[in-house]
Amino acid sequence: MMMRRSFLAAAVAGMFSALCLSQPAAADSRPLTVFAAASLKNALDDVAAGWVAGGHAKPAISYAASGPLAKQIEAGAPADIFISADLAWMDYAESKNLVDKASRFTLLGNDLVLIVPKASTATFKIAPNAALADLVGADGRLAVGEPKSVPAGKYAQDALQKLGIWDSVKGRLAYAESVRAALQLVARGEAPAGIVYKTDAFADPGVKILDTFPEDSHAPVVYPAALVTGASNPDSAGFLAYLRGPEAKAAFEKQGFAVIAK
Repeated sequence: MMMRRSFLAAAVAGMFSALCLSQPAAADSRPLTVFAAASLKNALDDVAAGWVAGGHAKPAISYAASGPLAKQIEAGAPADIFISADLAWMDYAESKNLVDKASRFTLLGNDLVLIVPKASTATFKIAPNAALADLVGADGRLAVGEPKSVPAGKYAQDALQKLGIWDSVKGRLAYAESVRAALQLVARGEAPAGIVYKTDAFADPGVKILDTFPEDSHAPVVYPAALVTGASNPDSAGFLAYLRGPEAKAAFEKQGFAVIAK
């Protein structure tokens, strides 16, 4: 009986020891996790493919509007790198100590454009007090990101206000949860026009650009990147550095981004 009890005790101790040893391995098995602005999807997917081709594990990339991503990190969502589509949400993350300030840099630039469905015959020139409401039509809606959470929507609102167009269209907007969602509303013909980034328009053959908003009508469209505080994946710093390298630069430029980081 004593031998049996000793055997069982040893077996239980061995199982407990194995469980304890397996826990760090499980934690380390979590893939490199990147939270990135929705407009980066095509380009960042290509960048990630290049990273994998170089012998690294495939990263897990979560795409959404910058605001919700920052809030998810604040709520404790596991992430190693955050790439925002504007300075404001990265500033928010930094103010909450959610990102490593020393690792932060501005990665990319973009343009804000007015789009319509590919089959549309409409023409329009962006100018102060331009009749954008006429382009949208009496029953139509202008697709834009939700300004409170989607940087593209905030840029759009700022530009329309500065150009004196906002009051004529503010009651005829279709707010979307991300810039890619706004893009899809136009690509599917559910909205006769929309405001997105140039790179979004390049990524979808279902739309075309009518005009580009003047640079002085809104804050510069830039994409800051940083390590999330406490990033645990050993590839975190390496991937962040890779984003500034020549392979990533080529992938970003192919999709129409201006590479700012050196």
